[in-house]
Amino acid sequence: MAKSVLNKFKIRKGKVFEAPLEEAFGRLVTPFEEFIHRQSSSGILLMLSALAALIIANSPLEDAYKHLLHMPISLNAGDWEFSLSLHHWINDGLMAIFFFLVGLELKREFMVGELSDLRQAVLPVMAAIGGMVVPALIYAAFNAGGEAERGWGIPMATDIAFAVGCIALLGNRVPRAVVTFLVALAIVDDLGAILVIAIWYTEQVNVAALIAAGCLIVIMWLLKAAGVRNSPAYVFVGILLWYEFYLAGVHATIAGVITAMALPAKPKYDPVAFSTFVKDIIRSFDRCFRPGDKIIANDALRARVMALGNGVNLAQSPLQRMETRLHIPVGFLVIPIFALANAGIPFDSFTSSAAVFNPVTLGVIAGLVFGKLIGIVGATWIGWKLGLGKLPKLASFQHIVGVALLGGIGFTMSIFISELAFSGEGDLLIQAKAGILIASVIAGIAGFLVLRAAPVSEEFDAQADDEDVEQGEDSGDQPESTEKGGNATQENPGRQS
Repeated sequence: MAKSVLNKFKIRKGKVFEAPLEEAFGRLVTPFEEFIHRQSSSGILLMLSALAALIIANSPLEDAYKHLLHMPISLNAGDWEFSLSLHHWINDGLMAIFFFLVGLELKREFMVGELSDLRQAVLPVMAAIGGMVVPALIYAAFNAGGEAERGWGIPMATDIAFAVGCIALLGNRVPRAVVTFLVALAIVDDLGAILVIAIWYTEQVNVAALIAAGCLIVIMWLLKAAGVRNSPAYVFVGILLWYEFYLAGVHATIAGVITAMALPAKPKYDPVAFSTFVKDIIRSFDRCFRPGDKIIANDALRARVMALGNGVNLAQSPLQRMETRLHIPVGFLVIPIFALANAGIPFDSFTSSAAVFNPVTLGVIAGLVFGKLIGIVGATWIGWKLGLGKLPKLASFQHIVGVALLGGIGFTMSIFISELAFSGEGDLLIQAKAGILIASVIAGIAGFLVLRAAPVSEEFDAQADDEDVEQGEDSGDQPESTEKGGNATQENPGRQS
């Protein structure tokens, strides 16, 4: 979005300098950048990581794979030592970053997003609740009374990266409001999963560490009350909070969500204040500038450029800046690593009837595929019939069915909860993961096909055409300067980046 807006503006005066290989490097990097920013890309990488884990776990590399995951990694400072296996660092450490991003998205959605308007939020919230309660009940029915009953939270989750990735593959065939409905539903679903983890999958609590964690939470809120907008300050306290939660027996990833909730969500400057500030700085800059001046050699110009940069930061909330920075590393590093570390299970978990036809695997499959379908569609229909909310614009109930099926892609969150529910229970954990993988494949394919077959209204066709035209205008070819470092005029602007 930022790049498409930038491309609308041309450098009409002055010089635009380029490094000798900048243009060639830009042509090389641009396709990679486009792939990174494509919505479906993180889902594709996640799928490849899961596939790689399955192949490695069923190859001669299996022992090395397990040995690597159980390798201890320690932090030491004097007499203090903190040691976890690589597997635990991934599940408890890296995933805290994922939950930090989830917390940022939750806060934004409830403040200014789809969930900020009660009328708009009712149906996605009802759909999410139905999509959590029904799958949990179905799983519990399969496993009532046994030790596997602890896994009732596994089919409640939705993997938003996979689900949105599947919709993105359909391009303009799916109304934008349907995508928004799915994202809002998945955000509420994530909130439910966080509550389940915090309340039901917390072990014996260390009161002293919990009190220390409470003090750190107070410190974060004091930072916010004092107007501190430096994100690293919150991250530093959040890391300490993660450590105290780990000692307390509360799942440490919850620290990521709490830190996100403490991060300021309002910018210092509103649009009017920012516009006034920028105009004043530019006027001051122009007064100080003399032909031939270079910013690097002129203290007055450099001070105004730095002030302009600070103003740009103050016009964006710390929450907004952090969320933007984290999307790519979480989508392309954290989640794929988690999949690589947790999706490796033996193929005989899928091939033998005993491995598939057991209460845990069947409960997970039934919960994710049928439970999500019944819960999401049923709750949406009830809310719609009662007049509590409206269906997404240009959407039919076939779209809702497709979304409900995609909601059955539990993958990342379901595997995460299964690791908590069946920690130390090897057979139950493998059965749960087998069910998650089978259900996610079934739900993903079924949801994709249902949405692909959904009727496209003439009004939606017109909307899609308008979006294509707008994108074409944003990214349309613009003339570039033929003189590197030369004067850039309106017909001869500098290279866009």
